[in-house]
Amino acid sequence: MLFLISAGPTREKIDPIRFISNHSSGKMGYALAAAAKATGGEVVLISGPTQLTPPENITVVQVESAAEMAEAVHRHAPEADIIIMAAAVADYRPVKTFSEKMKKTPGNLMLELERTEDILMNLGKHKRPNQKLVGFAAETNDVVEHAIEKLKKKNLDWIIANDVSRKDRGFGSDHNAVTMISANGDICEVALSDKKTVARRIIRKILQG
Repeated sequence: MLFLISAGPTREKIDPIRFISNHSSGKMGYALAAAAKATGGEVVLISGPTQLTPPENITVVQVESAAEMAEAVHRHAPEADIIIMAAAVADYRPVKTFSEKMKKTPGNLMLELERTEDILMNLGKHKRPNQKLVGFAAETNDVVEHAIEKLKKKNLDWIIANDVSRKDRGFGSDHNAVTMISANGDICEVALSDKKTVARRIIRKILQG
């Protein structure tokens, strides 16, 4: 059993010292990698920039940008039995990056952004038979509704929804509470707990379903 798991944020470069990113710490993805390894499976972890130590005895691919994340994921996806996209990949990147530090100028600065690849959407389009594809939906409102929409749109087997507007869970926290929704309409609530416990319950449910 080969698990492919993504974790952490991406950084989209503006100049040598500035970038666009988000508050993802990578803790949930790293906990999922550890839980997957504990089942006896092989694990490939594609990680954006974090301060975390990866679990032992897994393959780790370090990336920075959304483009690098996409390349690494697509390279390993064809062999994976279960793909869990827990990374918070940037939806946009600067059209132009600067080779030297931008200097302040009078007035406002307009930064033009372009879409990055929708990695999860492309995985859903090319999902092979018997391959399970799991996405995360980090939402601040109408959490379950938005998650179900994403599940259907991207041809997922499971979507894991979490409310990142709460300070006691989600981004940066050691705890989480999620709602797991399957393509068959099954809904499983995972109560607030430390992320290692949440990860074990997620992996167990995916393997069962």
